[in-house]
Amino acid sequence: MEGQPPRKIVRVVHGQRQAAERNVVEEYPLRLRVNGRELATLVCSPHQLNFLLAGFFRLQGFIDSLDDILSMGVCDDYGLAEMRIRTELPERLQPTLTSGCGTGIAYNLPQNLLDISQQRSRSYSSEALFLLMKELQTEAEQYRNHGGIHSAAIGGSEGLLLYAEDIGRHNTFDRLAGQALFQGVELQDKMLVTSGRVSTEMVAKAARLGVGLIASRTSPTDKAIDLCEQAGITLVGYLRGNTMEIYSHPQQLQS
Repeated sequence: MEGQPPRKIVRVVHGQRQAAERNVVEEYPLRLRVNGRELATLVCSPHQLNFLLAGFFRLQGFIDSLDDILSMGVCDDYGLAEMRIRTELPERLQPTLTSGCGTGIAYNLPQNLLDISQQRSRSYSSEALFLLMKELQTEAEQYRNHGGIHSAAIGGSEGLLLYAEDIGRHNTFDRLAGQALFQGVELQDKMLVTSGRVSTEMVAKAARLGVGLIASRTSPTDKAIDLCEQAGITLVGYLRGNTMEIYSHPQQLQS
């Protein structure tokens, strides 16, 4: 799929106007037709859609491996993805998180994810985490070109293993999940770093992958902190330069 040409703009500097060009991020609506049924529309970036689709269905709990995908095709002209998978789809897609009754909303991870996560003892190096975020920034070429792109990466003590970028921060997690399937990368207990804010659904996706540490250049939400506490995940925010803030399970991150 070809990239978009630069857009003509008017740049204003110290009150003076001048003609210029700017690369802008492309927003690509992708309709999903699964097992002959219209399912959803993903708003995403138009590259490596096989990773995005496989990861989306993996994190929805519909597939566990590439063997569960019987066929996959994308028509660029019509923005349509046709897939056939082994699993029978429910009538409606269920959200990863469930809400409880009462005066407020309580978010909880599925019990099977909690059982797996809480049994594990993890240990991470601050040095390795800073290095992973630095590698993420190095990879984020599109952001330097035109802004508006979120990026995420997964790695460990060995450095960066997977990298993804998309207009949607949630989509970057799906892309990492799909890329891991295609490349046979095990994600259990790895670190995940992201350019965007960490929210509850992103924590749930990371927990489903077995990730043990999530770090962002910006802030997490309050409910994301609560979920990480439940799941035994170390949550780090404002990871910039040589500083960070640890919101959950600080004992798993060594100086």
